[in-house]
Amino acid sequence: MKSVKRFRKNTVVSKGSLSAPILRLKQIAKVVLPLLILLGLASAGYAVLRTAFPLGQIRFAGNQHLSDDDLRALTGLGEKENLATLSSGSVFRSMSTSPWIRSVSVRKEFPNTLQVFVNEAEPFALLDMGGRYFIVDNKGKLLEELKDSSIPFLPVIVGNPFEKKDVFAEAINLVRAIKEAGLIARKDRIEVIAHKQQEMTVNLDGVVVKVGTGDYHEKLVRLLELEEEIKSRRIPVDYIDLRFANRVVVKPVNEVVRR
Repeated sequence: MKSVKRFRKNTVVSKGSLSAPILRLKQIAKVVLPLLILLGLASAGYAVLRTAFPLGQIRFAGNQHLSDDDLRALTGLGEKENLATLSSGSVFRSMSTSPWIRSVSVRKEFPNTLQVFVNEAEPFALLDMGGRYFIVDNKGKLLEELKDSSIPFLPVIVGNPFEKKDVFAEAINLVRAIKEAGLIARKDRIEVIAHKQQEMTVNLDGVVVKVGTGDYHEKLVRLLELEEEIKSRRIPVDYIDLRFANRVVVKPVNEVVRR
């Protein structure tokens, strides 16, 4: 009996069934590989930047009241900073937290310098609040507390802005008028007592002047005109009252003179 040979048919694999996944892989590779290359280049570039431009110095301009050391501390920058990667916005925000800083601009000057331009608030007056002295600007904003015994010559406002904001605002206006009238150069000590608006008083080298509220320029003009007469007549003055319209009350030590 003849043996029956069995032949296994060759299985034909369709080219289409293999080419589709390969094509997809190729398409994915075309997208992914360039991205990986770019990421690698970016990572390498960032690593180079971190070491290529170390911050060597910070130059400050525009500061008159804050020292360079004070400003350096306000920048919030550490010792090992890189000029390329440090954030100018962070420096701006950090420095703007100081009441002394009105505005600040930051510029990078490669390879190693950071230039910082500041616009400082100007000391306008001293606030005497219960024996504690604070420097304030022309808007009444507290800049800092004086910690030592040396007090710069500025008009002193005696009061509490946190309890009587309106009175303190009027005291700022009065100090502004005093400066514009030129009294700063003529007096050794100027003190504004700001407890009540209608009782606003100025102590000018020991002479008490009752000013009240409003019309400060006109009142100070009358005061300056009166000062010369008081000096020429050598009248020892107890106080001067400017609160009345169109007249001034002068209280000598023993009598009252109305003008």
